[in-house]
Amino acid sequence: MQDSNGFIDEKAESKLYVGNLDLRITEAALIKMFSPYGKIVSEDFLWHTRGPKRGEPRGFAFVQFSTKEEAELAKEKMHGRLACGRPLVVRLASEKYLEEAAQNSCRAVGEMKKTSTAGGTSGQMSRNAKIAAIKNKLRTLEEEGSSVKKQKQSGSILGNSRLDRLSGER
Repeated sequence: MQDSNGFIDEKAESKLYVGNLDLRITEAALIKMFSPYGKIVSEDFLWHTRGPKRGEPRGFAFVQFSTKEEAELAKEKMHGRLACGRPLVVRLASEKYLEEAAQNSCRAVGEMKKTSTAGGTSGQMSRNAKIAAIKNKLRTLEEEGSSVKKQKQSGSILGNSRLDRLSGER
């Protein structure tokens, strides 16, 4: 994580995202799995707080180690390791946020990926193509927003002329 000055938050560098957790894994089991790699400062096991799954685990957690080195060792040793038959997904928490941001921007450009000629043979878009696609999406959203405003304005004008007719004034 970066603060407003652009510095990386040390806590984020020693905090791991642990995903793809089987619902049978408890907080105690999670701590037991990760404690051989260093001192765990805190862990945040996430639960559903509302809806039909309220009180059930959400399938991911955060584990905070005392140092960046411990977190990296745990990441290296635990990523992909089977727990209750499922491979764990272990990343630095800051990597998780970066990946989600990248996925969200890729979703936002949606159709542009298909028409982009700047992409490589792997089907991935170049940085410039992604930026262009995002700008196009923003332009489209702005145009849609302004057309909605125009419709509302014209609706209010029509509304006023109807009121004028009803009151007998023009």
